[in-house]
Amino acid sequence: MTTKTDVLIIGGSSIGLNCAYYLLKAGRSVTIVDQKQVALGSASGNAGHIVPSHIIPLAAPGMVGTSLKWMLKPSTSPFSMKLSLDPKYLSWLLQFAFSCSDANVRRSIPALKSLGLKSAKNFVQMIEEEGFDCNYSPTGLLFLYQTQEAFAGGKHEAQVLHENGLPADVLDQGQVRQREPLVLPDVIGGVHFTGDASLNPAIFLRQLAERVRQMGAEIIENEPVTSIESSAGKVTRVITSRKEFEPALVVLAAGSWSPEIAAGLKLRIPIQPARGYSLTAKAPAGMPRQALILGERRVAVTPLGDLMRIAGRLELSPLDTSVRQKMITGIEQAYREYLRLDEKLEIQETWAGLRPTTPDGLPLIGWSPRQSNLLFASGHAMLGLSLGPGTGEVIADLASGSAAKFDLTPFGLERFNRVHPKTLAG
Repeated sequence: MTTKTDVLIIGGSSIGLNCAYYLLKAGRSVTIVDQKQVALGSASGNAGHIVPSHIIPLAAPGMVGTSLKWMLKPSTSPFSMKLSLDPKYLSWLLQFAFSCSDANVRRSIPALKSLGLKSAKNFVQMIEEEGFDCNYSPTGLLFLYQTQEAFAGGKHEAQVLHENGLPADVLDQGQVRQREPLVLPDVIGGVHFTGDASLNPAIFLRQLAERVRQMGAEIIENEPVTSIESSAGKVTRVITSRKEFEPALVVLAAGSWSPEIAAGLKLRIPIQPARGYSLTAKAPAGMPRQALILGERRVAVTPLGDLMRIAGRLELSPLDTSVRQKMITGIEQAYREYLRLDEKLEIQETWAGLRPTTPDGLPLIGWSPRQSNLLFASGHAMLGLSLGPGTGEVIADLASGSAAKFDLTPFGLERFNRVHPKTLAG
């Protein structure tokens, strides 16, 4: 039996839940279907950073060389990649290399800035209106550096933010110690992105899932989508392991699984999974004052009330969320290289999740070039939590026929598909 629905959202992590929230506020009926439990996707175990400062895409000049250097130090490197001759994987790598350009950065900055600021504003409004209690802390994000080379990169990023009207404070060694007394003497300076914030992502997403249920969303869990069928320029059926849906509108927010789910739609969706890790520990006696990034190691540290989370690593990998203990040990060691820790961590949880990464470092947000009732909301890489509320509002605006509040062209799927936007070939 086929079930008719208004809006069917595929994926129930940060992006899917935020899309549901704003679509429900706009008066739409919403069904969410997820292959596992909602609110437990790749955003739930991440660092919990809300970063409107993150306006420079992953694909930026110098990243190819930096990545190759990192691969020479596998035990301490923040990056690794699988070896594979798969044509799609090789194509993604080639596109990433070509995208590491000044032109890509210039194109990306206005779009990431607009979406990041919208999302940060929406977090504040949502948490206040809904009464969410999720360890929200608007104290910024402090980058710590041990080498002059990395510190110079941080200063350059701060300059880029200033040029784009965003706040960032460059700090010398003494100023860093004033803001974070736990830093070790090897830390020579830092950059404080004062417009950023942090929260406990697992708690936030659980509360958001409960809220969208209260607002009337139907949530179907542990039911993977096996295929999407289209005809005459429209999605006609979405088939799961148990049911068939005939939706008026589909929102694909399945992260790293999006290409697999949409395999039959004749679209190029160049999303590569990138595995990251985190550990959550009981708060140590000496707790950092605010969210941190350990610059050279690219490891994030977040105080979460009576807990502390350490997260890091970027591994281009298959669809695999298994935890490698060696990586957990590595990110804990990174903490001890930058910050005083006079005790053994009482680890409560270890986690691995997949960041859906596009070759140019920008998410896919907007209408399908081929199906007139299919919206994409995927490919947010490490920013799935941070850009969730902004993406949700954008998707609700598009679904309602409202004009976008800023230029969405850089996020469009057309950049990877040579199909005119008005072409509707099923």
